[in-house]
Amino acid sequence: MTTLENDALRVTIRPKGAELTSLFHKKTGIEHLWQADPAVWAWHAPNLFPVVGGMLDNELLIDGRTYPMERHGFARHSEFTVVDVSPTQVRYSLPSSEKTLAVYPYPFDFQIEYRIDEQVLSVIYRVFNQSSETMYFSVGAHPAFNVPFRPNESYEDYFLEFQKEETLERHLLSAKGYFTGDTEPVLTVGRDLPLTRDLFNQDALVFKSLDSRQVTIRSRNHDHAVTVGFTAFPSLGIWAKPGAPFVCIEPWLGYADREGTPVPIGEKEAIQHVAPNGQFEAGFTIGLS
Repeated sequence: MTTLENDALRVTIRPKGAELTSLFHKKTGIEHLWQADPAVWAWHAPNLFPVVGGMLDNELLIDGRTYPMERHGFARHSEFTVVDVSPTQVRYSLPSSEKTLAVYPYPFDFQIEYRIDEQVLSVIYRVFNQSSETMYFSVGAHPAFNVPFRPNESYEDYFLEFQKEETLERHLLSAKGYFTGDTEPVLTVGRDLPLTRDLFNQDALVFKSLDSRQVTIRSRNHDHAVTVGFTAFPSLGIWAKPGAPFVCIEPWLGYADREGTPVPIGEKEAIQHVAPNGQFEAGFTIGLS
């Protein structure tokens, strides 16, 4: 376990999945990260790689072969190694191995860096392609934030404030977690989306196109807030287990499959790629105020 700390924040990350496990605001004494109650949802903030969402039949099609691939990929279940650390920064590494090559045939090094500066936590993903061919992948974040922040509040006291005026349509998912091709309006005017206990009864809200590059979790009772900034991520998932006291703000580069016939990894919607022996980098921020 690694702890980063400054005057404003105390952040903890565990080697399994290089997963953030605590985001503690010293001034208010508030733990903002969901504490992975196994009876509700046993994760804090899993990192998604090399896929985001579910693949048809839990398989990836690469160069004419199929490979088993679980929902959201294998990184969240893998043990990362610390390769660089200081009081306010840590970098984790997951290199390819015989185990990963059996399900994802690309030599790689997947690195995650956490860095705190005042009241902001930065999370940076880096993918190093160590092969002589183009590497295809998806990557995303899945942090869950406690709602409400304070014990004398309710879930319904909170709302999501988008950075800009939005007209948002969610892309609907089937019962198996695949996109159906249908959409549904969620926010037709304004910037505020109220949090309600039934908001996620039909699974995640997935926005493939939005103008905002940040979303803030706000209370109607006070000014303390959590802002997730995702400049490098065009798409966003928002989810909670129905009735649970948290909300996930999920910057994504990649999607679950669409119902129908599997397509090769290089043809998947929103797929990312790295040139032979190249490097990819994208990051997001979590700011407290």
